[in-house]
Amino acid sequence: MLNPERIDFVRRRLGLTKIGLASSLEVDRKVLQRFETGKADLPAACVRRLCDLSGYPVEFFYKGTPVYPNPAGVSFRSLKSLTAASRDAAMAAGALAFEFDDWISAKYDLPIHSLVQVESSTPAAAALYLRAKWGIGERPIGNMINLLEAHGVRVFSLAEETRHLDAYSLWRDDKPYIFLNTLKTTERSRMDAAHELGHLVMHRHTGSSHINAEDEAQAFASAFMMPPNDLKAEFQWVRSLNELIEKKRRWGVSVAALNYAVHKIGRISDWNYRGNYMALAKAGRENEPNPMPPETSQVWTKILTDLWRQGITLSRVAKLLSVPEKELNDLLFGIASAVGGKSAPGALRVV
Repeated sequence: MLNPERIDFVRRRLGLTKIGLASSLEVDRKVLQRFETGKADLPAACVRRLCDLSGYPVEFFYKGTPVYPNPAGVSFRSLKSLTAASRDAAMAAGALAFEFDDWISAKYDLPIHSLVQVESSTPAAAALYLRAKWGIGERPIGNMINLLEAHGVRVFSLAEETRHLDAYSLWRDDKPYIFLNTLKTTERSRMDAAHELGHLVMHRHTGSSHINAEDEAQAFASAFMMPPNDLKAEFQWVRSLNELIEKKRRWGVSVAALNYAVHKIGRISDWNYRGNYMALAKAGRENEPNPMPPETSQVWTKILTDLWRQGITLSRVAKLLSVPEKELNDLLFGIASAVGGKSAPGALRVV
């Protein structure tokens, strides 16, 4: 029978209130209320309109209750600025990612996580400790998504069109997950990934909602992406914004983040630091100087390629899961279009 929780899932993905959903389906809110409480069935015409509105096939609404990320364990940045609709849509995307991940995990052995828990240390010390455990020392990180995946973090993309949702992370069944908003610049997305890694490493048991959690995660991210000793080795003194623009690609961070980091280690004057900050703010955060190309997932690319070679396209996977193909493609960095083409990578190999 139709599962009311599945209909509520689609409502969340559409960013609608319950009244808004009823209006979109051209029914009275009481019709949905009676269905939700098991007092009446949903009219067939209403179900058809729901499928047309959402793009979800009717089979989706007969599946079991979806498993959402636990709100208590999710770190959302800018929570005060994030609307309930945007938060609910992102959490529903997480539930969809769980279904896809469970389906994939039944077929492939993915890397087991090698994250450590560092809860009684400064964020900078925690970042350097994790770098040491992962064997990367103080050298720059080439591809942040690939590094996370190699150490067992499930990384998914979000196509939510909101400037207030950067990323979020959580633990589920001893698996770490990070969701990144792909509408941001690559530099910001890399720093967001490091920020969420900080939450996974430092706040798994203490919670990420306490007053200093966001500041701690950001301090972790800065030290993880730009180890202070490496910065000191590269910069004796910063005299111009152009010098930062030229050097930023070494660490794959925004000029603003680099400007902040070199000021923190005393390699730039207060005057130049403030001047750079104002110049960058005037240009706008989305106009990143010397921008980097986007990063994408190596794990999902290899898996989709292997499935394609078995004759299982993403469209076929979507049908097996009874979800729109676009929803999966949006979670997988939009890489489905490259799979099966000339740019398809080599055979799948568990990292």
